[in-house]
Amino acid sequence: MTAPRRPRREVRADFDDQALTVYQAYSPEIADAALAAGTFIRPFKRDRMTWIKPSFLWMMYRSGWATKAGQERVLAVRISRVGFESALAHSCLSHFDRAVYASHAEWLECKNATPVRVQWDPERSLQLAPLDYRAIQVGLSGQAVHEYVDEWITGISDVTTLACEIRTLILDGDRVEALNRLPVERSLPVPESIKAVIGAD
Repeated sequence: MTAPRRPRREVRADFDDQALTVYQAYSPEIADAALAAGTFIRPFKRDRMTWIKPSFLWMMYRSGWATKAGQERVLAVRISRVGFESALAHSCLSHFDRAVYASHAEWLECKNATPVRVQWDPERSLQLAPLDYRAIQVGLSGQAVHEYVDEWITGISDVTTLACEIRTLILDGDRVEALNRLPVERSLPVPESIKAVIGAD
């Protein structure tokens, strides 16, 4: 019997009733300060857009398994589901999508009026190859960054060692154990009104 096809655009995350995990990669200076404070403080800059990613493997792809300059430390950031849904509700897709917006002008109006960007990029396999379904990235700017830092974050942990261990298992050919070490990401229930905003299936 054929397994059901995975939705192309579906929010997946490691979550419980109250919170979910998103990932970010930073320099040691920013990571150490955030871990000590339990949220992001200087040298983190609030005036820049910050992208949060619920997909661990997409973060590995973006950071090169924590090897790229300025992304040597991977942080698992626990944020409230209420905050995450608020971000999505006040978002705009980063690119025009005729399935979501009636016109290019409507998309531009939305883009100019909202502090959050949503981008759907190909999810990644264990080997970081693109898959045929998408992972969500959420870009926070302006007021959304302040709310993220001051209200939504409930905890931060360093998962750089985990990333390096999984990469070593892959290089050693131990695919089964590498898969077993991955965070468990499931389909996150999202209100239909928010699905319409972000173009989710």
